[in-house]
This record gives sequence, structure tokens and C-alpha cells, in this order.
Amino acid sequence: MTINPTYAEFSDPRLVALYDTANALGDDSDFFCHIAQKLSSTSIIDLGCGTGLLTCELAKCGHKMIGVEPSEEMLKVAQRKNCSEQVQWIKGGYEKLEGLQTEMVLMTSHVAQFFIDDEEWQKMLKATHKTLKPGGHIVFDSRNPLTKPWEKWTRETSSKKFNTPNGEIEMWYQLLELKNNCVLYEIHYLFIKTNEKLVSVNKLIYRSQAEITQSIVDGGFIVQNIYGDWESSPFGEKSPEMIFVAVRNE
Repeated sequence: MTINPTYAEFSDPRLVALYDTANALGDDSDFFCHIAQKLSSTSIIDLGCGTGLLTCELAKCGHKMIGVEPSEEMLKVAQRKNCSEQVQWIKGGYEKLEGLQTEMVLMTSHVAQFFIDDEEWQKMLKATHKTLKPGGHIVFDSRNPLTKPWEKWTRETSSKKFNTPNGEIEMWYQLLELKNNCVLYEIHYLFIKTNEKLVSVNKLIYRSQAEITQSIVDGGFIVQNIYGDWESSPFGEKSPEMIFVAVRNE
């Protein structure tokens, strides 16, 4: 039986309401705030901004922010946040970059891995190149496939609990299928008080460091750095992350 992704974590209001609790600001957010400051990026587009948690944090730091997000439910949450009035919110994907100009395009929370189709991935890079000002940067993260993180996607190894206004919730990952470089998996949310369970079926692509680097170059960029973690360590085979910083090639 074929199981298709639902991406319910981005569309079901009950799961969207939990998103910030399950994905709170942390070391990754600190990294992106630091890199934005380091590269003196006055204007930033947060592509796939989700509920706008980092978008608003960057706006508070003085950056001129545009948040682009295809999920209407996630944008509703973003627009209720403190400081949200300082952000320009746009519903849609990379096609909405047309006509915009910025100094940096960010893709955080492994948004890059949701571009399953190589053609769409390359179109996004081309659109990003066009919207960036001379000297502008694209910065994004992707998990390192060499570490095979999906091998730990079971309830026993990935379960975590957190408190919400609706009571305690247990969340865990369950691998469904590994095919070529794509992973199909479930995220389970168990509301402990009521024993209700919601499930989001997601699909990610795990491109290699070499594949991503080549695609960036083909998209008109020069790769400046590839970090392996949120402490800005150089990327290596055992690094959990691949964090790319690339500049528009004139």
C-alpha cells in the first residue's frame, strides 16, 4: 500500500498550535541570528518561515524581515506574535520571490530537505539568486545523510515529552520507508490526558554534501562555508548538520 505524505504538522491547526513548543528557539536559531549579523544583512527573506519564531526574533534584532510561507495555518500563528507587525508576511513558496530584493535568503529547520524534486530545488535556487542583491547570501541547513539519523526514528529512541496548554504531549518519529535518498516517516503526537493521537506523514530528501554544493554552483552561487554544527565547526563525515553559506556569483 502506498502511503503519501500529509505534512499535517504544517496544516492541522491542532498540530500547528504545538509547533513552537516542539521546536523552540535554540542553538540553531542563535547560529542564524549570528550569521545574519556577521554578514551585515540588513534585509532578510525567511523562506519557509513557518510560525515565524525566528523571523520575529531577527526582526527584534533590527533586520528588515519578509516571511514567506505556503501554510496558511502557520502564517496565522506567525501574525499573532509580538513584533509580527514589523514583518512583511507573504503566503506562498519560492515563486513569491519574484520582484523582491534582499541581502539574504534564509531556509531554516531543514526546509531545504522538503524540496524532493531536483528540478524544483534548482528553480528555487535560481529564484533566490535573482532576488538577492549583489553580494547577497543564501544560508540553509540540511541533515548529514552520512550519519543516517533515520536509524534512530523509533518510539524507543526518539520519544520526548513536553507540556502544552492542552496538557502533556509525547512526540516521536517512526521510519516508514527509505528509498534511494528519500525518507518517508511519521511524527506521532500523543495527548496523554485524553489518549488522543495525531500523526503527520512527512517526506524528506537527503542530498549529499557534494550534490548540494554542485546544485548551489549551478544556481549561480559560490559556496563560502559549510559548517557541521551550530557551533560553526567545519563540516566532516560525522557532522550532524550541513549548514551552507553561499554568496551570489556576479
